[in-house]
Amino acid sequence: MPSSIVIVEDNNVVRECLEEIVNAIPGCDCLAAFACAEDAIRLAPRLTPDLVMMDIQLPNLSGIECAAKLKEMLPEVLILMLTVYEDEERIFEAFKAGASGYILKRASPREVIQAIKDMLEGGVPMTPTIARKVVASFRQAPAASEQGPSLTRRETEVLQSLSKGLSNKEIADLLSVTLETVRWHLKQIYEKLHVHGRTQAALKFMNMQNSKR
Repeated sequence: MPSSIVIVEDNNVVRECLEEIVNAIPGCDCLAAFACAEDAIRLAPRLTPDLVMMDIQLPNLSGIECAAKLKEMLPEVLILMLTVYEDEERIFEAFKAGASGYILKRASPREVIQAIKDMLEGGVPMTPTIARKVVASFRQAPAASEQGPSLTRRETEVLQSLSKGLSNKEIADLLSVTLETVRWHLKQIYEKLHVHGRTQAALKFMNMQNSKR
């Protein structure tokens, strides 16, 4: 069954290019492409896409606000932010809203395709400059003083693998379990950590580990 993708981008030329890129990926199908957040919020939940490619700078509601609302209605949807912005504030606002990946619009079509494939396979795509900013901001953040939630041994193993950047399939292979088992553990982890995605979970786990040192 093809992976279904929805695009939210107000620039007509960019939106059409993204549609072409998505439809050129074997096993992917662009269900719709919206020019504003309002249309995406109204119509995307009916389409139940696997992944949404989201621009940040949209008229009226921003892509970050749109991402947050879509995650409320479609908790399992993956959101890939595609934007010109690379400042720390917007990056972390996007991740807090539920984004699972963040790449820049200057990325080549090949890089965009790879980011989509990585995300669908359970990865967390980020361009190198974005990844460096995420790591740097984490290192500067004060350690959490609160005690971490109670995780089972297996959940901890999944979270450790996740924080190393492993995809769901790689985690399943490493732990000798099925993909469905990994997804189930991730769901439990997200609920316990009160997060909305892989990146938030990994960062929170790293912060928990840092607070123990």
